[in-house]
Amino acid sequence: MSQGGNILPDDKVFADFRKQCWAMDNWHSKYDKNGMEVWVETPSVTSSHGSKNKPQKVHKIKCRMTIADVSAETMFDVLHDSQYRKKWDPTMLESFDIARLSANADVGYYSWVCPKPLKNRDVVTLRSWQVNDVEYIIVNYSVKHPKYPPHKDLVRAVSVLTGYLIVSTGPNSCLFTYLSQADPKGSLPKWVVNKASQVLAPKVLRCVHKAGQNYQEWKAQNSPNRKPWLHPEQSDLPMMDASELSIQRADSLENVDESSSKDVSETTEADDSS
Repeated sequence: MSQGGNILPDDKVFADFRKQCWAMDNWHSKYDKNGMEVWVETPSVTSSHGSKNKPQKVHKIKCRMTIADVSAETMFDVLHDSQYRKKWDPTMLESFDIARLSANADVGYYSWVCPKPLKNRDVVTLRSWQVNDVEYIIVNYSVKHPKYPPHKDLVRAVSVLTGYLIVSTGPNSCLFTYLSQADPKGSLPKWVVNKASQVLAPKVLRCVHKAGQNYQEWKAQNSPNRKPWLHPEQSDLPMMDASELSIQRADSLENVDESSSKDVSETTEADDSS
């Protein structure tokens, strides 16, 4: 993050994220079909001494989709437009922006439905974005907000780093990359989390792509000129000092008991084979 204790991303964070999106070294291909590719980062080799009881790490996953019928700008708008998300995101329980931190950063809340017997999840994230002539970058990571502590009925998940790199390849086409390292917490074994993410990521991207195909028609009827993510003067969010936030670490949250996690892995495998 930025120097001086500021948790807002600086240029170095965006440059590193871009580098990870394009990197191929230490990434293992898991899926490559119909213009969709999925990779998982190969864990770095570490000394086995004293690591016997070290918990398994949640993998970093990268998913790239070639989009031939939607512009990069439209896909960027879809990811930002919280009103539109209510129309296309089938797993969303609640989503809202909390406050603005700068012209290109905000903090927000999102909760989603998980398949039974799992408990539903939520997350509070700091989101920041960077735009130039040919590419759009969004990065987010979990933060602690004094007014939005973990909810008793939901499991607080953690985004270590999640984001998108959208590169324009033409007036109505783009290369869309999603990269994420996130811990859903609870009591799911990490191997189940890792396997599930490989299956779910392509499904999520296809859903986002479909949302992009329908966005222009929807937006024309819903405040067509209002895009505060591109025009910060349009934002009606209250300003918040980023120093009131702190990074949310996964190990500072308790693991909530969730029985029948084996059933979840079997369901995932069934979905994977379909």
